Amino acid sequence: MFRFRFRFRWPAARGFTLIELLVVIAIIAILIALLVPAVQKVREAAARLQCSNNLKQLALACQGYADVNGKKLPPGGYYNWDERGTWHVYILPFMEQAPLFNTATAAAGGPLATTGNSVGRAWGVFSGKTLPYGRCPSDDWNQGTATISNYVGSLGSQCATGPCGFNPNQQYCNGNAYGWGYSTSPDHGNTLTTGELRGLFNRLGCSVYFPASIPDGTSNTIMIGEAMGGVHDHLQNNAWWGYNLGSSHCTTIIPINYRKPEDMTQATCDRQTSNWNISWGFGSRHTGGANFAFADGSVHFLQQSIDIGAYNKLGCRNDGQPVGNFDL
Repeated sequence: MFRFRFRFRWPAARGFTLIELLVVIAIIAILIALLVPAVQKVREAAARLQCSNNLKQLALACQGYADVNGKKLPPGGYYNWDERGTWHVYILPFMEQAPLFNTATAAAGGPLATTGNSVGRAWGVFSGKTLPYGRCPSDDWNQGTATISNYVGSLGSQCATGPCGFNPNQQYCNGNAYGWGYSTSPDHGNTLTTGELRGLFNRLGCSVYFPASIPDGTSNTIMIGEAMGGVHDHLQNNAWWGYNLGSSHCTTIIPINYRKPEDMTQATCDRQTSNWNISWGFGSRHTGGANFAFADGSVHFLQQSIDIGAYNKLGCRNDGQPVGNFDL
């Protein structure tokens, strides 16, 4: 008698063919290609927001300093080449950095603002210190190691000749030639006379009163802006606390993003970080412009395509002219 035996057989396993595998890989590659720019945009938006917030806090700290120091803004430097620090030093107590300020004061042997060579004496206190709010994440120049600040006090429309004979932007430091309401000024903000200072800061400690020294209005005058370490030779000295090391050395006669770090090959005068007529300009790695804090504490992103006249009027504290075709 025949017996039937039932045997269950699992279906044979089927693997991916080479074509199917290649299709899956291609789809994954396309998805990554679509995702990476989106992630980069989100990251840059966050970096730009952080820069904006840093500038806001710095502007408010400058106002706070003025409130308790006879309505004077913090000095960009101090007293005719005597190392008493830059404005970043004097706003430390207003940026939750009072312990650092107090330690430096003790090392100087007296108040930083009135003791000769005070910050020079306290140099070791500051050396190697980074400001927690000092760098813009978008600026990749020696990020994590450089002790600079990307936030520079504005000289306004101050003249700034370079040392090598290429000065394409010097034409803009005589605003009267264009009907912009300001005359020529001492190069690089090297003056102790407030009337000769176009902006709100310089490295010699001119007294600028807030808001009395800003007749154009605090909402129409740039206070602080972004600058890139890879462009600006004085910033590259890596000392945000030193009065002559970049923290008050940017002028609006140089258009925004006039040079990028990759442009500064050093080979010729028009590509040298030491040519101040091209390197002492505001700029950033943000697309199309840079952030600026105005004297009223507001922060605006100015496009690099801004009319050069409007830009210099925003830089100058007392030109007496309407800004024109630029609307904040």
